[in-house]
Amino acid sequence: MSRRGWDVEICHDGDKAVDEYVRIEPDLVFLSLDLPTMNGHVVALEMRETDPSSRVVFVSSKARLSMTMDAAYSSGAVATLVTPITFDSIERKWEEINSDIPEAPGLSDLDALYPDIEEPEPELPPLPPLPSLPPPLVIDPIVVKPKAKKRSKLKILILTILVISGALGIANYLDYIDIQVYLDEVSRLFD
Repeated sequence: MSRRGWDVEICHDGDKAVDEYVRIEPDLVFLSLDLPTMNGHVVALEMRETDPSSRVVFVSSKARLSMTMDAAYSSGAVATLVTPITFDSIERKWEEINSDIPEAPGLSDLDALYPDIEEPEPELPPLPPLPSLPPPLVIDPIVVKPKAKKRSKLKILILTILVISGALGIANYLDYIDIQVYLDEVSRLFD
């Protein structure tokens, strides 16, 4: 739409979309059925109730096209587009989008189908008085000193073995020694 020189406002919430429609009074609205807080069908009907000349285009996936076509008919939408929407798809439907705005047969059923249900907020009983609290306890601070770390002999032995085996591995890799010779000697001792 920006290629055609239109300003675009995006709204991801159904209830807010109706409010924005009233505030902005756009010439064209693209709607999906899947909107949070209010179904896109109801949004379109609310827009048509506010402004009978509102021009609505429904956008749908192929899987939900039948349901979207029903909502488009009910709300008097001028067209339905299938996602993904491309410049060409809008170009092909542009004449239909700008055609006469059809009647919205769903408007007569809007209040019956989607009544404004405002449940009165229940009156809550008053909170009981807070019990009196005992005076706060005063605790002298306790200073804890961390214990000095003691290295166990086992940790030192494991570290030594790791360092020696690493050094032997590097020496073998650099061809300073041949560990295979030593391993063969050790295996003969156990035979």
